[in-house]
Amino acid sequence: MPQSLELGLIVGLSDGVEASFAKVADLGLTTCQLCSWDVSILSPDLAEKVRAASASTGIRVSSYWAGHSGRTVWNFIDGPTTIGLVPPATRAARLEELKRGADFAAMIAAPSITTHVGFITENPNDPEYAALVDTLRDLAQHCGRHGLGFWFETGQETPVTLLRAIEDIGTDNLGINLDPANLVLYGKANPVDALDVFGACVRGVHAKDGLYPVNGRELGQEVPLGEGKVDFPALIARLRAMGFDGALTIEREIEGDQQIVDIRRAIEVLEPLRDL
Repeated sequence: MPQSLELGLIVGLSDGVEASFAKVADLGLTTCQLCSWDVSILSPDLAEKVRAASASTGIRVSSYWAGHSGRTVWNFIDGPTTIGLVPPATRAARLEELKRGADFAAMIAAPSITTHVGFITENPNDPEYAALVDTLRDLAQHCGRHGLGFWFETGQETPVTLLRAIEDIGTDNLGINLDPANLVLYGKANPVDALDVFGACVRGVHAKDGLYPVNGRELGQEVPLGEGKVDFPALIARLRAMGFDGALTIEREIEGDQQIVDIRRAIEVLEPLRDL
């Protein structure tokens, strides 16, 4: 029988990273993704704190979620010109920042970095597409020199567009961090059906839920896991049938006491699905 899937939580990386590991431990989870948009904090000293906190709690870092500097707008109007490596004006600087993220991931012995690449064009004949692919290949090769994977977080691109980008980049260390809610929030795909396109590439999962957009400008609404459009029993069963054995990393993008309430509810929903 396949091993049970591990449950985890995405938490912030900061100088007080011990508190992030304590939060994961208090919830009884065994893995985490560490996330930071502040490249300036990525130092050997912080890496040592991460390694110590991981060792003392027994919590494994399943991926380092690497952010970047600059303006980032999460909508359909300004998102294409502000998110990830797609915007040409900020591409070179952000590439160097993500390489620093990969250097840090290697220091903490994470297996991969994960990030939003941005609104990849659906037109492979667009000259900017070729330039983006070259940049992503450069980043993937940098990750490869560290023995790291490079995982695309789903959201801004259709499943076919993402699969084509992976094929065109062509390195052997590429994967997908499937955020099924993002596919819904951006109106890009039904998450279960998307597995028919790129399921073999999925290396990690964000356990998050959401609703489809109701207008052409704003994303859909994130909701507590189990209250949105993601069919988690069907999704996890399909992933398992395809050989997936990565972590299910809970993400709830609110703050305060309600976030913990919703995370605990997500654990209750996911726990019986770990052995599908």
